Amino acid sequence: MNQYQKVIELVHSAKKIIFDSSLRADVRKIGNSDYVTAVDTAVSEYLKNGLKELYPDFGFTSEEETCVRCGEKRWILDPIDGTTNLVFDYHLSSVSLGLLWNGKVVFGVVYNPFTEETFSAELGKGAFLNGERIFVRNRAIADSLIEFGFGARRKNESKKTFETAREIFTDCLDIRHICSSALSVCYIAAGRSDGFLEKLLKPWDYAAASLILTEAGGVISDWEGRSLQFDEPSAVLAATRNSYGYLLKKVSSVGA
Repeated sequence: MNQYQKVIELVHSAKKIIFDSSLRADVRKIGNSDYVTAVDTAVSEYLKNGLKELYPDFGFTSEEETCVRCGEKRWILDPIDGTTNLVFDYHLSSVSLGLLWNGKVVFGVVYNPFTEETFSAELGKGAFLNGERIFVRNRAIADSLIEFGFGARRKNESKKTFETAREIFTDCLDIRHICSSALSVCYIAAGRSDGFLEKLLKPWDYAAASLILTEAGGVISDWEGRSLQFDEPSAVLAATRNSYGYLLKKVSSVGA
């Protein structure tokens, strides 16, 4: 059995919280384009406690909680990646959980309870979707789907990003915007799309998915080609090997 199978099962068991109608109805708007729900906080607390039972010596940090017992081994959780999608019942939300060990993500799971799709990876052992091995598809740019996260919380900074998206749109097949960065990166890993760009994301948005993508044969970095860090926000460029160089050239002048 995969040594992290119990962790995956724990993540799956959070579905009952995500589908709790009373929790889903408890919504607060904390900005012009930002929501938090009782689901977010309940899932975070539930998984923190479950992970502590399984791995009592590991640290924990999430979108809802600063780092607890931080050390060389810590979990990085986004209890609901795509909260606005959850509020609008859009069915593109996920639980994203990664394990950071000495600065490297060594395990990741991204679970969409609406579609029952579970993306997972362990360092050096490949990427999987519901237990089946997955790989990126290296299509030409003209045949590629490229996704953008435009940063709804930072609309005053979006002009250059939209201009860059338009330039890329003229060269690729089409662009997408599904508003769950973890799923967006996993979709590249599964061969459903070819690139994803967002100017500013938090580590819990990309920690798990970054490993899933690289284990599937993809590439992920910031907008200047540097390795992602997991202690502070970062611009994110995720892509197939065929798309990466093209996209990096397009966004490197935009800046983070």
